[in-house]
Amino acid sequence: MFEAVEDLIGEHADLEKRLADPAIHADQAGARKLNKRYAELTPIVAAYREWKRTGDDIGTARELASEDPEFADEVKELERHREELTERLRLLLVPRDPSDDKDVILEIKAGEGGDESALFAGDLLRMYLRYAERHGWKTELIESNESDLGGYKDVQVAVKMKGSAEPGQGIWARLKYEGGVHRVQRVPATESQGRIHTSAAGVLVLPEAEDVDVEISPNDLRIDVYRSSGPGGQSVNTTDSAVRITHEPTGIVVSCQNEKSQLQNKEQALRILRARLLAAAQEEAEREASDARRSQVRTVDRSERVRTYNFPENRISDHRVGFKAYNLDQVLDGELDPVIQACVDADSAAKLAAAQ
Repeated sequence: MFEAVEDLIGEHADLEKRLADPAIHADQAGARKLNKRYAELTPIVAAYREWKRTGDDIGTARELASEDPEFADEVKELERHREELTERLRLLLVPRDPSDDKDVILEIKAGEGGDESALFAGDLLRMYLRYAERHGWKTELIESNESDLGGYKDVQVAVKMKGSAEPGQGIWARLKYEGGVHRVQRVPATESQGRIHTSAAGVLVLPEAEDVDVEISPNDLRIDVYRSSGPGGQSVNTTDSAVRITHEPTGIVVSCQNEKSQLQNKEQALRILRARLLAAAQEEAEREASDARRSQVRTVDRSERVRTYNFPENRISDHRVGFKAYNLDQVLDGELDPVIQACVDADSAAKLAAAQ
């Protein structure tokens, strides 16, 4: 069992030797890549060594138990620990998403339900901002279009890591399960009869692309400028600083108007465009690799209804994995980890099953 880990141990030792060479750090990008791979392999190597050591300890304890029955309990405890290590190793060996360590661009759009949907979009934004704050992540408002009642018709936020993350704890690794249609059931503030309404908002999570991830030819872009406007059509400024970029090969259109200068809005729009093009390329690769796609839990399908927020019952339900809890107020305050972990566990279980 776990014969393949021996090759990973060799790779880990080679990386350790290369990273100890000061010359390797002259190429910062290359050194970061090696460090990232070294960090991925370290927990696997540590778990495997403990798994092997525990196996040796079990053999010794069994020999002692054959002479002294008092060692029988120690054998059982070691066997239980080795089963835990076996499961941990299996999970560590599940193929990782190469984008797990990436920062993300989070987009929230109001959907069915008019003003109530826009207010719910604002609630979701605050939930993700609080979640990011709990994890020590940095957030940056890129673009927003507020509604008349204080919610958001649409809003885009960048979420960035401070420092490095443990394997599986990167921003994309956690937030990629949030994409889809989020439904809310509650009595709107504008409802005089106390009736419960259902509305929805859409969430799109994109791994933020670096320049090396996506190459954009200037000849493929049509860039239009126009005058920025705020809620209700009120002019924000009197210059044509808003920018709309159309990527003609794909038809993707991105608009930005929050920044004060045309150049800043163009940079933000290109940032969003790169993320959308990277996501489109990844989805195309997933479609082509049908076996790999079947091994993934449905959580990555952004088109389906993923979650319901029921205010009267204080209930949160994730329809993809059957998660249900009655602490909606805490979830909206950023305590999202139990919900997300249920999706992570389901995804890992599906991949493990496919690998057997």
